[in-house]
Amino acid sequence: MGTALKLRHGPADHEKHMAQEWKEQITAAEGGTVAPSFAVHQGRDGAVIRVRGEWTALTVGTVEKALGDGLAPLGGNIAAVDLAGVTRLDTAGALLLQTAVDKTGAEFVGKGTHFARLLELAADPSGFCPPYAPPPPAMIRMLNDSGRTIVEESRLGLRLVAFLGEYLVTVGRIIRRPRELPFTSLVYHMQQVGVAAVPIVALLSFLIGLVIAYMGAQQLSRFGAEIFVVNLVEITTLRELGVLLTSIVIAGRSGSSFTAQIGAMVANEEVSAMRTMGFSPMVRLAFPRITALVFMLPGLVFLADVMGILGGGIAVWSIMDMSPDAYAARFQEVVNPGNFFVGLVKAPFFAVVIGVIGCFQGFQVTGSAESVGRLTTHSVVESIFMVILLDALFAVFFMGLKI
Repeated sequence: MGTALKLRHGPADHEKHMAQEWKEQITAAEGGTVAPSFAVHQGRDGAVIRVRGEWTALTVGTVEKALGDGLAPLGGNIAAVDLAGVTRLDTAGALLLQTAVDKTGAEFVGKGTHFARLLELAADPSGFCPPYAPPPPAMIRMLNDSGRTIVEESRLGLRLVAFLGEYLVTVGRIIRRPRELPFTSLVYHMQQVGVAAVPIVALLSFLIGLVIAYMGAQQLSRFGAEIFVVNLVEITTLRELGVLLTSIVIAGRSGSSFTAQIGAMVANEEVSAMRTMGFSPMVRLAFPRITALVFMLPGLVFLADVMGILGGGIAVWSIMDMSPDAYAARFQEVVNPGNFFVGLVKAPFFAVVIGVIGCFQGFQVTGSAESVGRLTTHSVVESIFMVILLDALFAVFFMGLKI
């Protein structure tokens, strides 16, 4: 329906206007779009513009030129704009009406509260785009970032504790129902995290023992106490470095592998398919990996202790001209079984920390390759951090027990 300027000065114009109103009412009743229209009424205080129909971004283009042409002869002598007949109004319609009567002092009447807010924004366009606010000072930004990080890490820690609890519940359920044990998967992961890691753990421990003995002999020789190098190798290897370095190597090797494997399955929606088929991802994916690590890490720590002692013996033999028999005899004199058992006791706890963090981060993948890489990095960093923190707590605990 077209839009025309309607100036009411006689009965014919009145009849035409009534027909137009009936047509608009019929269109609205049928659920159609009522095209925007307006009519000018001359009054004693000035012209009154009566607006009807839907003044929206989809319709105002048909009436914009006619509105400008119709109001031009009035010379700004407009007293009011009656919006009682408007059925819909959006930002585009409000801007058009406000621009048309701008600087005339005309008052909008017959408007609802929702129309009033649009007209207020149209009269003050700055409301659409708030003024530019300068960034806060650097100290405030730093505090905001620190607070945000603390909140996010706290929530992540709570979810990690919940994941650990779910694993412990799964262990208890499998102990009660041994038939649910994924034996094949467990054995496979024991081979992957244990047997396959023997070469790197053995070589690294041998070299660390060699370095400790060499540096210790060099420093103790200043005081004529080279013989105590054996004591140094014994306590550092059996009590601390054997389990600590092995755990760090496994965190970088197996913990990252857990995150990448589970994360890839999450990205490919294999975990969702597993849940759909009624399988528990905890039982099928996390439990065998974490449990295999718990079983195999003490054995790897024992291997690391042996290789570290062997490396220290090679260094002592080459530097101090101490024969292997003399080194063995001296080691038997100074060895403290408590140091050995302290190192082995810590191994299962470190294994649980590494396995839980690795699997948990894998389940946090959002579906992209970028998140797999990012969470794999987080897994390794968090695992190493927690292993060192837990080792420090164990040191304080065993010191209190005088072990």
